[in-house]
Order: sequence, then C-alpha cells, then structure tokens
Amino acid sequence: MNLNKSILTLKDILPAAELVGYAVGSFSPRYTAMIRPVVKAAQAARSPLIVQISENEFGWYQVTPEAFAQTFYTILDEEDITVPVVLHLDHTRNLETIYKAIEAGFSSVMMDASSKVLEENIQLTRQAVSYAHPRGVSVEGELGRIGTADFIETDTDEELYTNPIEAQRFVEETQTDALAVSVGTAHGVYTVRLPKIDLNRLSQIRTLTRVHLVLHGGSGVPADMVKAAIHLPGGGISKVNIATDLELTALKALGRSERMLNQEMNELPPEKIQSAQSAVMDMVLEKMENFLESCGKAA
Repeated sequence: MNLNKSILTLKDILPAAELVGYAVGSFSPRYTAMIRPVVKAAQAARSPLIVQISENEFGWYQVTPEAFAQTFYTILDEEDITVPVVLHLDHTRNLETIYKAIEAGFSSVMMDASSKVLEENIQLTRQAVSYAHPRGVSVEGELGRIGTADFIETDTDEELYTNPIEAQRFVEETQTDALAVSVGTAHGVYTVRLPKIDLNRLSQIRTLTRVHLVLHGGSGVPADMVKAAIHLPGGGISKVNIATDLELTALKALGRSERMLNQEMNELPPEKIQSAQSAVMDMVLEKMENFLESCGKAA
C-alpha cells in the first residue's frame, strides 16, 4: 500500500466538494503516458483530483492494475504532487479484480453490479465494502444502468434510470461511500441523442439519502447541465467521470482517430507523446475551471 500523503479516498475527498459546491473530476487517462498531464493539471490548478481506470479498460488497452498503479505513484513522486488525489478503480464486475487493485495500491474501487437484480447488486456491493473498508479503501456502487456508446467502460448500452426509493435501500444496506446514478447521461460519444440530466430524480435521491452522488458519462455534457447538478439544493453531484473527452483529445493531437494499446502509445516518439500530453493537460485544466469549478479547492 502507498505511503503518499496526498492519496485519499472518495470518503475523504467528496464531502468538501458537496459542501462547498463543486465536483471532483474523475479522469480516465486510459494510457499510462497520459497520467502525467492529468496530475500536473490538478497541481497547476490547485484542484483535488481522481485518477481512474475501469476493469474493461485494463483489457482494451492491455495494462494491468499493478502497472497502472506503479506508474501513477512514480509520477506523483516525480512531479511532487501535493494536491489531494484518489486512485480509483472504475466499473468493475468481479471481486477478484477489486482485490488485485487494492493490493496494487488503489485507494478507491467501484463494484458495478447494476446489471443484476437489486438484491444481488446489494449483496455483491456489500461484499466489496466488507473487503475494502477494513483496508482503508472507499467503495462506489451503481444503481440503475448507465448506457454506453463505445462499450469500453461497460458492456451494455441498456439504460435504466435510478429509482430513488431503491437508492435509499441500496445505500442503507451496503454502506457504500458513493453512488453512481443513472439520470440521463451515457458513456462515450453522444452521436444520436442529446445528453440530459434529470434534476428532479437527482433531487429525490438526495432527499432520501446522504450518500455522495456520482455522474458518469460526463464527456460531451453541456457545462450548464453539470453545474445545475452540482449546485442542487442540499448537495448535488460531487464526482463527475470524464474519459472519452480525454482520449479523443490525446488522439487528435497525435493525428489519429483509432485508439491504440498502452504499449503502442509508450513506443511513440517522445515529441509525439509530449504533444498529446500538452493537449490533455490543457483539456483537464479547462474542465476543472469551467466544468467542475474545482480550481483552487485543493485546500
């Protein structure tokens, strides 16, 4: 386990966001070479940060939990990162992957059993909590199903909005630290429908539970929609996931449209990697300032 004092959990980092009225960006670098510009952006903006990767992304990009975590911690030391940072395992369906990630040094994990019936979702999430909490690791759960367009983070494009009554029961019975809710956004690129956020449903969930709320599918959602969800009376969204925008920015800087394996990225000429890193850092800074309103909130 890590000894870096900047490393926190979702339970540590999200209460302040909810109280003050901003969201912490949960960025998916996907390529280990893109971890550096993400954390450098947070340091420059004095913003808290969540760096994440999902179980599916391990397979898509051919990177292991151990390699991702090792690169992450090496960069934190090399860049002398002092802002609060969470290393988070995103959408994961298997407990074994969660165990490996925690062993590798992830400070937060997500058990995504949202495709299961409610009782089974509760049972699996409770198992993840029972393993993670004694080890000082936070847990995010998901209720409802968040659709996808690219199948990188999740395996289905099926969508089912979160039921507020079920959310209350889910949180009470699992003791999860954060809850990803399905309220109209989707993973990937919005090619057909327009993104939306059901603020009324979000408000009902907030009324029934004090759990920290997470918005997945943040790429491509208009800033005013996200800000409305963040500033919900009583405390709205405090964690927003951003993955696709980050990868598209890196690939555009490289003059590519097709994703590559992690090793392929690492084998590019240094000037090419630096070009992608510069574009990614600019994009993350813009999101922190105009989307998440997290700049200057590290304290």
